[in-house]
Amino acid sequence: MVRRVGIATHARMPGSDAWSNVSENLMTYNFTDIIDRHGMDALAVDGIGSPSPMSPDAPQDGFTPIPMWVADMNFATVPTIPQAIIERAKHPLYGYFSPSDEYFDSVIAWHTRYKHAQGLEAKHIVYENGVLGGVLATLNVLASRGDSVLVHAPTYIGFEHSLTNAGFSIVHSPMHVDGGLFRIDYDAMEQLIVAHDIHVLVFCNPHNPTGRVWTKDEILRLVAVCEKHDVWIVSDEIWSDIILDGEHTPTQSVSEWAREHTAAFYAPSKTFNLAGLVGAYGIIYNDWLRDRVVSEGSKVIYNAMNVLWEHAVIGAYSPEGAQWVREMRDAVRNNIDYAYLHIEQSYPGVQVCKPQGTYMLLLDCREYCEQHGLSLRDLLQAGWAVGVGWQDAEPFQVPFGIRMNLALPMSLVKEAFTRLDTYVFNR
Repeated sequence: MVRRVGIATHARMPGSDAWSNVSENLMTYNFTDIIDRHGMDALAVDGIGSPSPMSPDAPQDGFTPIPMWVADMNFATVPTIPQAIIERAKHPLYGYFSPSDEYFDSVIAWHTRYKHAQGLEAKHIVYENGVLGGVLATLNVLASRGDSVLVHAPTYIGFEHSLTNAGFSIVHSPMHVDGGLFRIDYDAMEQLIVAHDIHVLVFCNPHNPTGRVWTKDEILRLVAVCEKHDVWIVSDEIWSDIILDGEHTPTQSVSEWAREHTAAFYAPSKTFNLAGLVGAYGIIYNDWLRDRVVSEGSKVIYNAMNVLWEHAVIGAYSPEGAQWVREMRDAVRNNIDYAYLHIEQSYPGVQVCKPQGTYMLLLDCREYCEQHGLSLRDLLQAGWAVGVGWQDAEPFQVPFGIRMNLALPMSLVKEAFTRLDTYVFNR
């Protein structure tokens, strides 16, 4: 039987990292094995060379592909997840069900312990098939087709596609780089809100694709602008467990106004590599908004929890899962440090801001391409030819941008940069 465990509650010392008290007595996990994903329903591998405009071309003969494009991990997930799924799957009936108290208790404990949620109850937690589905359900409540919705640029491509397909008009509020970090231009943001009569902001906290982990002061300033102009906030916080520098501040936590005017959406899919199981959840404290978002979600063809996903969440949000996350973050941090330093030292003309969260690295290759008379497509293709499966970031509103997934064993990261050194940047 899978041991059903809750998350121990510890007093949090002022200024401490909530993850620092994760037990050191739990087992150490493996982030070095290279796992063959071919033929195992892995878009990151089997999608290379597909006709999709986002997928890398297949490499030349003699080069194995290194998947660095799809934002999923090439690490084996924490064993408590497959254990929980297998244990439930042993029972031969999979009929209709309602989420268990254990599921809600696991989510509440995880958010209380690691996100410092206060007063979170089961009634505040709503299921969605995906974070983007929750974003759209909330937008359908708060805005009408054709209305303008504010997002920051660079912009997660999922926002670009889903909001446009749903009939909303995206207004991009450009961020700028200062001190090696992407920062919000609050004045420009406010001007756009007024000029376009905007009443909904889709916020990414932490930010994808830049990797910014917003501070409490930054979120407070953003909330102040929204409160001033009656702008509701829909906050995508799916990356909130993967923090490399600093600490995640939930948007809803900074003020009472933010708590009542924000719908926040989470999922264990990025944290534990569960995207293929499908499932997410929202936290909405405002009764009026939550009732309407749930109603909106019920109007799609099917928006209901999978029983195996429920047990996967319980297996993930456990002491073992917390320890796995801590070790995973260390592995990703080491990969990011290596890649960032290598680019800074070896690729003149390539600009990169060191991400504070996520496992994605965003390269600005404009200067390099201009110096060498290359298009971004030329540069991407040179990497794809030798099996470096990096991603075109122009659809993320980053001209001359390349996005790299670094959630893979360090040996593959080093091999990728060896190929880039030899065949791409230092030809």
